[in-house]
Amino acid sequence: MNFYIGIDLGTSATKGILVNGEGVIVKEESANYPPYEKELPSGWSEHHPEYWFEAVKIVLRNLSEGLEEEVKGISFGGQMHGLVALDKDDNVIRPCILWNDGRTEEETKYLNEVVGREALSAHTGNIAFAGFTAPKLLWLKKHEPQNFAKIAKIMLPKDYIAYMLTGVFSTDYSDASGTLLLDVEHKCWSKELCEICSVEESWLPKLYESYEVTGKVKAEFGLPNAVVTAGAGDNAAAAVGTGTVGDGSCNISLGTSGTIFLSQDSFSVDEKNALHSFVHANGKYHLMGCILSAASANQWWIENILSDRYDIAERMGEKLGKNEVYFLPYLMGERSPHNDVNARGAFIGMNGATTKEEMSLAVLEGVAFAFRDCLEVAKENGLVVKESNLCGGGAKSKIWRTILANVLGVKIDMVETEQGPSFGGAMLAMVGAGEYASVEEAVSAIVKSHTVALPEPALQQAYEEKYRKFKKLYPALKSAFADLAQ
Repeated sequence: MNFYIGIDLGTSATKGILVNGEGVIVKEESANYPPYEKELPSGWSEHHPEYWFEAVKIVLRNLSEGLEEEVKGISFGGQMHGLVALDKDDNVIRPCILWNDGRTEEETKYLNEVVGREALSAHTGNIAFAGFTAPKLLWLKKHEPQNFAKIAKIMLPKDYIAYMLTGVFSTDYSDASGTLLLDVEHKCWSKELCEICSVEESWLPKLYESYEVTGKVKAEFGLPNAVVTAGAGDNAAAAVGTGTVGDGSCNISLGTSGTIFLSQDSFSVDEKNALHSFVHANGKYHLMGCILSAASANQWWIENILSDRYDIAERMGEKLGKNEVYFLPYLMGERSPHNDVNARGAFIGMNGATTKEEMSLAVLEGVAFAFRDCLEVAKENGLVVKESNLCGGGAKSKIWRTILANVLGVKIDMVETEQGPSFGGAMLAMVGAGEYASVEEAVSAIVKSHTVALPEPALQQAYEEKYRKFKKLYPALKSAFADLAQ
């Protein structure tokens, strides 16, 4: 029997699954990374790529034990945007600057306001966001010129793992889309952005579709028959794992951060560049909105502030649509659609009788309203969304599913096997190894879903009124956020 491994290279741990050719999960493994040992300035986030690879080796060894010759393919879903820089001897130059690092406000402002949003969009299909890779390179050039001068290779996190496993310097289009160095529409590195960021094209990996084979696993890792496919950014991989590959299909990921992923057959850009225009793992395209605090906002509230149980909001069903408290979930700043590193979390509408239950409910509603902000941009771009898959840790909450269905006005489905990027990675490995002819064929054969929430007309109307009030709050506070950041 043939087996395939999907790796999810996350921010705090690597997760992996072993599946057979029918997509049945045979084994699961995970390995955490040691905590980053250096205290960083507020808003910074770094880690050591070497730690990731040690974790990946543990996961691969445990998943394949006793089945080494039967593993036919490996692929990845990986945290996006991180800057991994290697020197001419393939040594990691400095710790990776991660996706959620906010140090590049100045560089992002330079790209958007001096180079210009229109020019960036014309060259790449996107504008600059603080988490993207290109602003990190500009920061490195200015603040660590000695390290910038050593660069021989630039990689994204999962591509470092693939390089260590195969010796092949590669990336895929979906992950490369988040660097701001890729001409997304034409699927090639942007000469203009490389010049702006002082990046030599020789530093950049060869581009592949996510399901294309890039190489074979080196003999030293004991998987003699395993090919490696390029893999995908974590959101595109998760979309494959939830079956979100058809034109107009939607997936919402309610994880640490939150994404709304809108699959498209053709390339498009929204007028405000509020959503990301990226290549999808099936070789086509997608629009994506990313909110930086989703389930993590609820975790912060329940664990850090209340020290309470996670089911506190589950008891508030009678308050749905009636809650007078509002919450802005911008604990880490915000990416889509506001692109504001200075935005912060806020509770609004409290009075002397407000309860912790109402505030807990407001947190869930605030995240749902942030998704609605992104969906409104997609609607302005002509997309019609009637249903969405839902994945991520927050999807376990029944009341949150109900809130999302009614705030967004869509049917909410969940897949029967929800393993996020690792499951999508395994499916990409299947396609590369020839188990299935295409990503679409793999999805049709493997992914099964069921409905978990439907819009209710009265509740949907109540949330429509609440959203009308919510969307006035960020514009009213924007200048105050900027002042507080000084």
